[in-house]
Amino acid sequence: MWTNWSGGQRCRPVATARPLDEAGVAGVIRRAAQRGQTVRPVGAGHGFSDLAVTDGVHLDCSAFSGITGVSATAGGSAATVRVRGGTTVGELQEALAERGLALPVPLDVGAPTLGGALAVGAHGSASTVGSIAEQVIALRLVDGRGEVRDVPRADLDAARTALGALGVVLDAELLVVPAAPITVTRAQRPVDEVLDPAFWEAHDLAEAALFPSSGTALARWAGAAEGEEPERGVGVTSAGATGRTALGGAVVVERALPRLAPSLNRVVSRLARTVSATGAGHRVLSDPPAVRYEQAEWAVPRELLVPSLRDLLPRLADGLETGLPVRMRVGPAERGWLHPAYGRDTGWVAVRIPRGTDPGPVLARTAAVLRAHGGRPHWGTRHDFDAVDVAAAYPRSADFGRVRDDYDPDRVFTNPALSRLLGD
Repeated sequence: MWTNWSGGQRCRPVATARPLDEAGVAGVIRRAAQRGQTVRPVGAGHGFSDLAVTDGVHLDCSAFSGITGVSATAGGSAATVRVRGGTTVGELQEALAERGLALPVPLDVGAPTLGGALAVGAHGSASTVGSIAEQVIALRLVDGRGEVRDVPRADLDAARTALGALGVVLDAELLVVPAAPITVTRAQRPVDEVLDPAFWEAHDLAEAALFPSSGTALARWAGAAEGEEPERGVGVTSAGATGRTALGGAVVVERALPRLAPSLNRVVSRLARTVSATGAGHRVLSDPPAVRYEQAEWAVPRELLVPSLRDLLPRLADGLETGLPVRMRVGPAERGWLHPAYGRDTGWVAVRIPRGTDPGPVLARTAAVLRAHGGRPHWGTRHDFDAVDVAAAYPRSADFGRVRDDYDPDRVFTNPALSRLLGD
């Protein structure tokens, strides 16, 4: 039995294959196709959606990992690296740091694999620099026929964020930058301040976490390092050391006594101390979760981020507030045809529900509000989109379908989630 990190998705695949090289990946797909079985690539299971759920074959590429090459670009201001698809984000960021390099935008969760992060459009907290999918300049995969293919330039924007529908990512060439320390600070701020566009424009990386019933938010921002503060072994998290302990305890109490949620959440907001640290971005931004949870994250047009939050927060405070804050981030427009930020500067709104609490009411209300503001779901989280929604929200969805017909004409990579989102 396979279960994802949150415990909300599970399945019993007919087999799980863990190939050691690209020939092994291709062989698994060919044999499954010959037997009439479907194949779903599976990474760390750190997502919340049902994209990996299957009664076919799970293809686990975790043994096929590592950086295979580094190339400097003209002028030495940047470089590219070739990375195998089974490499976790954490492994990648540490391996880059050893070489004096870094992703343009650090990712604060290290568990997902590169293939999984690309498939769902994993993103960071930078307003002007795109996600890891945006850094892809070349991609190699195994298609539904079991053939190794170097994705041509014409198909690259379809393949950047493809939900695992085109093939199994063998490796990707990514743009990276010279490593440089950053200083990250976490502090309480009034909600009106973090809803002001000036807050986001003032920082290279920024995010905020806010409880619907609280007048303050926990803001976190980062920029180029200026001081000599030593690097911390654990990052400056969204809640911080004291806040994280209180947050975990509040969640336990709120499960038993939901009516206490607003008052406890206001207490947790007040407990967080102002802290800062300087070091490698992926280390000082590291944000391991305090508790396990379900999550729905939606990408709304940047100009609608504040109106959507002002609409959503009171609706969650009206009897649906949980022990975890709503998280807001921003990002630029992306090129990936199915990336949630495709074609528009984006505001990200994530709502989290502690495990053990029925997520249905919160998910439904969140979806209703954010859909009304033009929201597109983050593919790695819980959502209610279907093929009609995808066609309406993504201008290049029909083009993606034509690429899919080429790469997987027999739908070897399908599962119920893809059938619902893309059709057969």
